[in-house]
Amino acid sequence: MSTLPGAEPRPAGTPRVIGIVWGLLVLNTLGSAGAKTIVPLPRSLIQMVTMGALVAAFTLALAVNLRLRIRSSAYVFMLTLLLVSSVISSANLESGFGALFRCFRLALFVGTLWLLTRWWDGGLTFVRHHIRMYFAVLGSVAAGLAVSPGAALPDLYGGRLVGALWPLTPPQIGQYAAVIIGLTVLLLLGRRTDKKGAAVVIVPSLVLLALTHTRTATLGLLVGLVLAIGSLLLTSAAARRFFTWAVLLATVAAVGFASMLQSWFLRGQSKENFSSLTGRAKVWDALLSAPRSTSEQLFGVGLGDKSFGGLPIDNSWLAVYNEQGLIGVTLVAVIIIVLGGVALLRPPSLQRACAIFLISYCAMASYTEAGLGDASPYLLHLALAASLLAAPAEAAVLSTPEVPRLSTREVPRQRVPRWARGSEVT
Repeated sequence: MSTLPGAEPRPAGTPRVIGIVWGLLVLNTLGSAGAKTIVPLPRSLIQMVTMGALVAAFTLALAVNLRLRIRSSAYVFMLTLLLVSSVISSANLESGFGALFRCFRLALFVGTLWLLTRWWDGGLTFVRHHIRMYFAVLGSVAAGLAVSPGAALPDLYGGRLVGALWPLTPPQIGQYAAVIIGLTVLLLLGRRTDKKGAAVVIVPSLVLLALTHTRTATLGLLVGLVLAIGSLLLTSAAARRFFTWAVLLATVAAVGFASMLQSWFLRGQSKENFSSLTGRAKVWDALLSAPRSTSEQLFGVGLGDKSFGGLPIDNSWLAVYNEQGLIGVTLVAVIIIVLGGVALLRPPSLQRACAIFLISYCAMASYTEAGLGDASPYLLHLALAASLLAAPAEAAVLSTPEVPRLSTREVPRQRVPRWARGSEVT
């Protein structure tokens, strides 16, 4: 058995370099803004590393798919339309030349996904890559916590866990931890990993998630697992047992540790601050009340840094509306609806459950986190869901043409001369 979820043998036909490409996409979407690190890293250096990772990912994907063999994908097609809309909105340079650069980054991201669709066959290959890469990212967070607890739990973030080696914010760490916890739990229920290997991932990830005090990631994890495991109840006895025990433990925790859970959930905030979603609602109201031209309403102001008035928007739908307009909001909504609809129409399976978890998590997180309109971990999670929902590729059957054989009756008999009949050596 494997010691780490996803350590099973690589399926035949999938090059090993595909895992490297996926890891480079993960590195690109880590971002360049975050907490102060132990060793100060210039933002220009971080951007060079992340952008270089995306260029390398596209180059490697192209190298293993020189014939440009791609599979039809409604998800990547909708991302392509979103890219076109982003270019139109960014062409007037209202957001500066940085908008065109972000469009170029999104183009490389979407292009790499197109090249990877060749290996989207509804298998768990990319789930394994996803868990490995984000577990490695969380490993760097744990290493920073061990080296410098003060830098990893700064007062600036209210004592919440941040990346001390790479600038990662608490919501980012919470997101990565929640996603791999959910996927690993589903792999365990599907008997694609053993309990020891699952514990190696789940236990430390739960600790890191708790240290981030991230409500969005926690709720997304719980809701996503409920929906995903619920899709397996009719076909999996393990899912039914897990769901029963989870409900019992949740009931006990809600009764016995209600005050502790409430204090963790509130994070020491006042009711007014909590009701305004840590000040997010004020930014949202200002964004919606700002005057806009018809062009800005339809196409937005161009790709930016997901902020308004110098403050983060922290809502995917409003960020897309601000940068890509109503057209962008419509395309993102179609992406979520199509992926969710396809997942509901698929027969119960582990792949379907993983896709439901990812889709529901991204939908939950979209309310308080931005990222559905640009190259981000959320688009990578949805790409993973799309790969799980892809129909298995039909294997080409190579048949060797049969050589017609003549029967003994069809073979003409040759007459042997009399003088040669007695010359055979016995």
